[in-house]
Amino acid sequence: MKILKTMLGMTAAAAVSLLSTATFAQTYPERTITMVVPFAAGGPTDTVARLVAESMSKDLGQQIVVENVGGAGGTLGAGRVAQSDPDGYTILLHHIGMATSATLYRKLAYDTLNAFEYVGLVTDVPMTIVARKDFEPTDLKGLVEYVKANKDTVTVANAGIGAASHLCGMMFMSAIQTPLVTVPYKGTGPAMTDLLGGQVDIMCDQTTNTTKQIQGGTIKAYAVTSPERLPVLPDVPTAVEGGLADFTVGIWHGVYAPKGTPAEVTERLSKSLQVALKDKNVIDRFAELGTIPSSEADATPAALKAKLESEITRWKPVIEAAGQYAD
Repeated sequence: MKILKTMLGMTAAAAVSLLSTATFAQTYPERTITMVVPFAAGGPTDTVARLVAESMSKDLGQQIVVENVGGAGGTLGAGRVAQSDPDGYTILLHHIGMATSATLYRKLAYDTLNAFEYVGLVTDVPMTIVARKDFEPTDLKGLVEYVKANKDTVTVANAGIGAASHLCGMMFMSAIQTPLVTVPYKGTGPAMTDLLGGQVDIMCDQTTNTTKQIQGGTIKAYAVTSPERLPVLPDVPTAVEGGLADFTVGIWHGVYAPKGTPAEVTERLSKSLQVALKDKNVIDRFAELGTIPSSEADATPAALKAKLESEITRWKPVIEAAGQYAD
């Protein structure tokens, strides 16, 4: 009889738990959601996040507030979300650094693959290889020849270890098999400021940060890292056209929630993300920045998880070969 009572009690508790979860999912969200961006305000990832957050807020009926938690190549913000309550009210928008940090940081405070629930992919932003406007080389082939001949004096700016510009810069040096003098900054803004001022020579960064400067003629563009030329920058050749075979790099972005967030909640967030990525304002603004929203099939938990797993595998040997770690 005692065993039967215990079993009945456990069954009842499980039923109450399931009912509570279902009720929570049906009423979610009931208050403001915080979207953590693990980089400084005004940067390329922040720009993407604010566009998406604004549109998702309309669909969810509750405001999504973007909070910038920068530092340690994006791992501080990611770590904060990993430790947050799994209730759907704290989420993370992170870029490719989510994958590369698994190798760049040999002692992370969280398990990259297992500390989060997956919501979906947002966009895959092409990169650009750019230089100060008065830099001598006139095309990508000439740039490669020049930096190889002057590898001890040519400076490459980046927004810090783990930033998109740092990753692309490593890929560029790997592609031309030439180490260059790197100059890390505390964010994309200061790096671009010094490139504009001529204090550094070249940089490899997202179109979301460089397109307007290229169009305005304040920096020189050598290539885009997409498979095809971009409509927003039609005169800039691809890196492959310029002679760098197989040099395609995209800085993909995804949305995550803390591990243990109810599946119904992550699914609601995923559906909202899919709606946002079809928003005309998001599509138009992304186009101005040289990118497009992810498809409905990619804005899903399964697609984001598969992307993260494959990108960790892709970048691990590149980072290990460079021997550049963040800890």
